[in-house]
Amino acid sequence: MFKRSDYFIILAVMLSFIISAYLWFVVKDQQQAIFTAIWIPSIFTFGIYFKLCAMLGLKND
Repeated sequence: MFKRSDYFIILAVMLSFIISAYLWFVVKDQQQAIFTAIWIPSIFTFGIYFKLCAMLGLKND
């Protein structure tokens, strides 16, 4: 069901979330925390795109 690439996407999302929470609660830098948090949907979007390309057998020519 899950491939190695899926785990890397999840790892990247979790890392982004942890960094964002650290910046918000420990460093108290809300702007940097929000900036880091908006990476999460982008990472998921790229992951979905690459997964769909792999499933459909699309190639970059």
